[in-house]
Order: sequence, then structure tokens, then C-alpha cells
Amino acid sequence: MAERLYLERTLAKEIRRMSENFKAILLTGPRQIGKTTLLKRSSDTGRKYVTLDNQSDLLFAKTDPRGFLDAYSPPVIIDEIQYAPELFPYIKILLDNSDQSGLIWMTGSQQYDMMKNVTESLAGRIAIIDMLGFSAYEREGMGTQQDPFLPSPKPKSILKKKSMIDTFKIIWQGAFPDAISKEDPKNWNAFYDSYVRTYLERDVRQLLNVGNEISFITFLKVVAARTAQELNFEDIARNVGISPSTVKNWISVLKTSGIIYLLQPYFKNITKRLTKTPKLYFMDTGLAAYLAGWTTSEALQFGTSAGAFFETFVVTEILKSYKHNAENPSVCFFRDEKGHEIDLLIQKHGKYYPVEIKKHATPLFKDVSAFKIFSKIETVEYGCEICLTPETQLLSNNANAISVWDI
Repeated sequence: MAERLYLERTLAKEIRRMSENFKAILLTGPRQIGKTTLLKRSSDTGRKYVTLDNQSDLLFAKTDPRGFLDAYSPPVIIDEIQYAPELFPYIKILLDNSDQSGLIWMTGSQQYDMMKNVTESLAGRIAIIDMLGFSAYEREGMGTQQDPFLPSPKPKSILKKKSMIDTFKIIWQGAFPDAISKEDPKNWNAFYDSYVRTYLERDVRQLLNVGNEISFITFLKVVAARTAQELNFEDIARNVGISPSTVKNWISVLKTSGIIYLLQPYFKNITKRLTKTPKLYFMDTGLAAYLAGWTTSEALQFGTSAGAFFETFVVTEILKSYKHNAENPSVCFFRDEKGHEIDLLIQKHGKYYPVEIKKHATPLFKDVSAFKIFSKIETVEYGCEICLTPETQLLSNNANAISVWDI
């Protein structure tokens, strides 16, 4: 089999920078998004590698953590560190006894217990970096050119514009490295079927100690069909046949595992008219499409969920633009009691940048009417509507319509 073409990740420069300034780094994110490949590609020769997916090495790490760190002495990459929390106290001792930076690079899923161990044992010694699937820039081989997105009168516009058909092919494919080349529905289905069975069931389901496999798979499908919607525990519980408290627990684990993202609503104490319910987004549109039963890109494009999946794609692309530059964005959405909505608010430097998301190619002035309403509450900087327009269009004196490929 030919080796898959390596696409430069935006985070590569941040891995090297963080490694020069911290004794250890932890790269977190869902399974199969390329964390290990990124660290291996970013490392100098001589850095050892060990994965705790290997049962013998895992047993070694759990039963003799000191001996394990002697055998795999720095500089080293330790893959899937969450499986051996016994290592953390000894990693702390090792780091405290050295003045060198970049000693230990680790990967792991953002499970609650692991993050608790990291923050308690390695605070101040470690840089924690979040990673998501391929961004549009990375897919096009322009990962090094991506900056955190902010609406602007002059969008960056370096990616080639794509038609709605090609856009939905990319949305349907998803952003996993092993999925982005799969245009044949059979190969695409086989990949996501394997992913759900191998990783979601093993990691997430076992973490939750779920006894009823059918209920859990049904839960995943129900949640995927509700991407870009406000989270409603009772509605999901009714459709799955489980309790709302179980839904809350399962949602929490999907969130900490990087499978979903909960976008919180804008809220200010002085006004009680605003919603307090977060919106749920699947972090990979391909995985969501598979679970929701959209078996081809054409079915998704012309289906009832096309708008929700387009919105999910835009929101996750914006999140990637920040996360892959090692930044945590301050984002939320706005909705008031009169139904005025703004899909995304990016807060930076004390100002808000509103973003409206529409699947159409013909932007309208009314699409950004809520921007003016929100400007009476907060200081609003430039805003935009992200859609499928082929060229940038001015919608007001401080808002424009841009292509999804200008993010």
C-alpha cells in the first residue's frame, strides 16, 4: 500500500514552541485524528516512542512506573497516557529533577480522570494542547498559513472556492486523516463503522460502563441528528429510552472525549431574557453524518439536515483555527426572547465579532439584522455572514458576507 501523503498540521509550529518553553507537553484530542503522527513528525532524531495501547508496555507502566520511565528515558513520546495514571507522580519527580525543556511529549484523550491527574501533578510543568481533525487549510496543504479567524472587511481568501456540491462532499467525508480521501460510500461507511466499534465503544462506552450497547448506539445516533441544535436532555432521553440524568452523564463524557462541543449562550446578569441552554455540535461532520444515516454526500446536501451540517462545519472550522494555533477561543451564541439570533459571537480584546451562518449563496441584508440589536448590549466590532457566496459582499457598514472558504 502506498504511504499516505503527509499534510502539515498548523499545530506543528506550536508543538516546537511549547517544547522549548515547557518540560512536558500533552497533546489531547479524539482518537485517530493524527496526534501521534504529528508528534513523530515534529520530533528530533533520538526521541524514543512508546504506546500504552501495547498491553505489555501498559502493564509495565502500571506495575513499575519508575522502571518504565528508566527504560523509556527522555526525550520520549508516550502515547495514550490516560491508560496509566500511575505514571504521573513519577513524571513529576523526573521533571522536577531536570532543568531541560521538552523532556516528555504525551498524547491522550481528554478524559476527566486523566486531566485531573495532569492538573494536580504537573501544574506549571506541562503545556496542554488541544487538537482536532484536519482543517480546510490543512486539507489543502496550507496548514502553516492558517490564523485564528476573525471577521474582517478584507477576508484572507487564499483557499480555492468550492461549489456547494464539493463543499458537501468535504462536510460528508469528515476530517479524520483516514476519511478525507474516501469518496466511495462503501469505504467511507467501513471507516466510520470501524471507528464507532473500535474507539467509541471501547473508550467511551467502557468509560461509562454502559451495559446496554443498543441504547448507547441509539443515543449516539439521536445526538448526531441534533447537531447545531440546542441541547435538550428530556427530548434525547425520550427518543433513546433512558433517563435525563443518564443523558447528562453520557453527554459529559462525549464532550470531554472531544466528540462533541457545547457552545454556551451569551448571558449577562442584567438581562434575564436570554436562553441558558447550550447548542450541541459534533466535532466531526463525517462521524455525525454516518451516525445520522446520511450515506452519501448528495443525500446530505439535499436532506433536511443540510443547514445544520453546514453550520456545524463552519463552527468547527472556526474552532480549529484557534485550537490549532494553541489558543482557546472565547465564543458563544446569542438568542433573545423575541427570536433574534446570532449563530456565533467571538469575543476578543473586549469586543464581540458576530457571525451568522447560512447555507445559501445569496446573502441578504436581513441576515445580519440581529447584529444591530446585539450592539445595544455589547461593543460590536466587525461582523460577517459565512455562506456559499462566490465573492465578498457588503451587507452593512460593519458587516459583510464571505465564502465558507474564506474562514
